[in-house]
Amino acid sequence: MSRKKLAAAITAMLAMSIFTGCGDESQKADDKTTFTYGTVAYGVAMENAGTNPHESYSGWSTIRYGIGETLFKFNEKMELESWIAESFEQVDDYTIKIKIKDNVVFSNGKKVDGAAVKACLDDLLAKHDRAPRDLKISSITADGQSITIKSSEKVPALLNYLSDPYGCIIDVEAGENDRIVIGTGPYKAVKVTDTQIDLVKNENYWDEVKPKMDKVIIKSITDGDTLTMAMQNGELDAVQGLPYSSLELFQKDSGKFKLSQTDTSRIYQAAFNYKTPELQDLNVRKAISMAIDKQNFTKILLNGNGTPAVGPFPANLSFGDNEVNTVPYDLEGAKALLQESGWTDTDGDGYVDKNGKNLELRYLTYTSRQELPLLAESAQANLKKIGIKLDVNATDNYKTFLKSGEYDIFSKAIVTAPTGDPEYYFTSHIVPGAVDNAGFYDSPEIVQLEEQLHNTFGAANRSAIAIKMSQQVLDDCALFYASHLRMSFVMKPNVEGFTAHPSDYYEIRSELEKK
Repeated sequence: MSRKKLAAAITAMLAMSIFTGCGDESQKADDKTTFTYGTVAYGVAMENAGTNPHESYSGWSTIRYGIGETLFKFNEKMELESWIAESFEQVDDYTIKIKIKDNVVFSNGKKVDGAAVKACLDDLLAKHDRAPRDLKISSITADGQSITIKSSEKVPALLNYLSDPYGCIIDVEAGENDRIVIGTGPYKAVKVTDTQIDLVKNENYWDEVKPKMDKVIIKSITDGDTLTMAMQNGELDAVQGLPYSSLELFQKDSGKFKLSQTDTSRIYQAAFNYKTPELQDLNVRKAISMAIDKQNFTKILLNGNGTPAVGPFPANLSFGDNEVNTVPYDLEGAKALLQESGWTDTDGDGYVDKNGKNLELRYLTYTSRQELPLLAESAQANLKKIGIKLDVNATDNYKTFLKSGEYDIFSKAIVTAPTGDPEYYFTSHIVPGAVDNAGFYDSPEIVQLEEQLHNTFGAANRSAIAIKMSQQVLDDCALFYASHLRMSFVMKPNVEGFTAHPSDYYEIRSELEKK
């Protein structure tokens, strides 16, 4: 049997093993009361295998799958709009008053008032790792349908941060049972595992547009071939995260399927570990950055489903790629930089060396986002051309290696502007001591600029500072940015109200239906 035929046979067996034994669930893709959704973006590796927004990144599941809602939300231009909140008043630079809509209730029927929102936010601040750093809240008081939030310092982007998935308002008095929390969304969870979430219609949903589906099944399917086959065979109503080679199949067969696509601020980036002696040399970091062929990566490996990146933010944002610059793709220039730092191939083995040691680096990434292994493959081939050996470790157990420090370059996917504001990215990934500063990058210039950004009101003024910060990161070659993602949903033609959003949120909404 040829390798291709063997691979196809194994894929078929995998698909059968996943869907055999699902009973009636696998038959309900044609049932107009049940929506079955396959996605690569849910699971333990994504740190969102649950529905409690106060734990790690589980808030992404809460908001994506219609379980919870935030005080404010983002429109298609990533501008803030009211959601659970009716209005707000900026009392002073440190104080904001938010009024809650009078008709909002949790899925258990309990009214959402100021006291319930306060209890939720207090719990968030006590348990979450990123929220306290972002929000800087010193006190919250409740009065009827209003809450007043005082911050310990100026937080111009406070409402943006509260619109992060961790800001989903849940009934903390009801607690968490078997990973299930009580939210305000159009659907409520009835079963949550590492690989699946079962949802049912929220009969108490407060908004005018009521949920149309009786049941929604979210399936985690991380194998791209299995996901493709399941969609082709009618096992699923919609999918997210198809391999790009498979996406073409559905684009060509427009009569049986339809697509929803949008550009997002999800970036594929790689951080240089400043604890690695070789990477403390700017010439080495710059040479690696110059050797990454972003055009080829997005055009060939991503099949055009991305845009070559300059910095962390896409060009459609006022502080995005159009405002910054980085080193060009230049293999000969990269080789010259390495030689300038004493790295040459003295033994003719194809790799540069110094003091009898090859320049060999450990590249860590994970597999749950299909683009990351492709980027690793591309980087490995690119760096070989300039004499750097890259040992790739692509594992969904990557946190173990991060914790132990067993890596020199860490590549990940991150939504850089989930709050529509640039500060989120810098405080979570760039400033010294940030939770996700995997490279241990420590720049005095960044610290100074972040202090300015944190105390500056007004979108235009904040954008100007963010541009300077992005440029500083690029000048230091602290990270390299490969591509911005274009998100694609594939669905059956009878599916309505299922639309890709630039924030990467709001997937399962009350508008969802099967006609």
